[in-house]
Amino acid sequence: MRVLLAFIVAFFAFTALPASAATLSYGDARHLLNRTEFGATDAEIRRFVGLTREEAARTLLTQSRTTALTPPPAWTREPGPLRYPRGGENASAEEKKRFQQEQIRDGLELRGWWVEEMLTTPSPLTEKMTLFWHNHFVSGQQKVKLALLMYRQNVTLRENAVGNFGDLLHAIARDPAMVIYLDSAQNRKGTPNENFAREVMELFTLGEGHYGEQDIKEAARAFTGWSLNRETGRFMFRPFVHDYGRKTVLGRTGNLDGDDVLDLLLSKPETAEFVTRKLWREFVSSQPDDREVKRIAARFRESRYDIKVALQALLTCDAFYATENRGTLTKSPIDLVVGTMRQFGMRPGEAVPFAVAAAGMGQNLFGPPNVKGWPGGDAWINTSTLLARKQFLDRLFRADNAAGRMEGTQSPMSAEAVPAVTEALASASTADGAAELSRKIKFMRAMDRGLKSVHFDGDAWFGTLQGPMDERAETASRLLLAYAPQGEIDPSGEPLAIVRQIVLDAAYQLK
Repeated sequence: MRVLLAFIVAFFAFTALPASAATLSYGDARHLLNRTEFGATDAEIRRFVGLTREEAARTLLTQSRTTALTPPPAWTREPGPLRYPRGGENASAEEKKRFQQEQIRDGLELRGWWVEEMLTTPSPLTEKMTLFWHNHFVSGQQKVKLALLMYRQNVTLRENAVGNFGDLLHAIARDPAMVIYLDSAQNRKGTPNENFAREVMELFTLGEGHYGEQDIKEAARAFTGWSLNRETGRFMFRPFVHDYGRKTVLGRTGNLDGDDVLDLLLSKPETAEFVTRKLWREFVSSQPDDREVKRIAARFRESRYDIKVALQALLTCDAFYATENRGTLTKSPIDLVVGTMRQFGMRPGEAVPFAVAAAGMGQNLFGPPNVKGWPGGDAWINTSTLLARKQFLDRLFRADNAAGRMEGTQSPMSAEAVPAVTEALASASTADGAAELSRKIKFMRAMDRGLKSVHFDGDAWFGTLQGPMDERAETASRLLLAYAPQGEIDPSGEPLAIVRQIVLDAAYQLK
């Protein structure tokens, strides 16, 4: 009887443990890392097996960084004033075109640099969050023009990626790329420009329905004078065009300036809930649980917007690990491109083609489609992008991989499908039409060669998996797919054939 009683007490004591104290299985660890990293490897997953939810989340957060390891392009370190077309506004058409070509080249190099950092960083979560904020505080090179300013904004996002949301909000409001993108430099006393004031409320903090048009008008007055030094590309406050009059924003009246308005927005519980809801959609599911969002948002706000607090709560909650939320989020193009290369240990000699490949699937780094950013979710998939995804995977895991030949294989890129390439090709030459077409073809071939340069050794990769050889097909499937494959995997095939079956399965597109 005593033995039975002891068993019952032990059973209820065990089942009463908080969910956060439960230890992670292989499937739990795989789910966590594939939501917070780019394509976790088998070895990385096994290092998290046996940790509690709290320990696992804390490990990821304590490994976060504030700087990139990959050296940036040399032009980011050049001293002196910003590079504009010679002659400024009076520059000739030829000079303007030459300037545009230079910025496009720099922009492509910048995209490659970021992809390289995603591939090699010891903290993929940092890059995940940098990308998340890039799609929250949206700006794009097409309007900003200067690649240098896009690079500097990327640095700012990374510095605060897992830091403090309030600090990030204040920093991004002064960010030169944002100043240009949302026309803050045109915002002056007497003729206020409302673009930044509107977006900071609608897209950055409160969300729709929590402010009025008059709040936008008054807030715009508070941000007058926030401008840019065109020589250095640094933020500049111009006091002579600032409106020092009394303003009323969200019920508060006074001689408010831009920082006052930002602090006022941060004081509202709606801001914490708005940001938490976006984080939920990024990491947990496409349908936020309002009760849980409010609970986590309250902790987020009480911590004075410590992003680690919000992430710790999200990554340990029951909903995150719930069976119904696994394998339900569509991989973004960057998730697919970078995650595939990381999981299979591929290291390209040149990363630009892979940034271009992601653009062909709909995610052009430093070039979101509009101020609302990429919609994400199921919007990543349509007939065009799904074909681009399949062609990309076909290219990486081609049957003649070991020989490195691709004669007769269709390229996964086309001028119509790849915005970044199209943009580059449109200004690739100042010559006549025939020479322009020739240069476009050369550029496309260069991109294609970049993809061909990466080779996959199936035998070597299978050798990194644990367990008997006859069970490694099942191990590979468990590693690479969030749930059972839609098609039957032949375990008796060659390693490359098995991998091709897995990555071309519909389940591989989900995380």
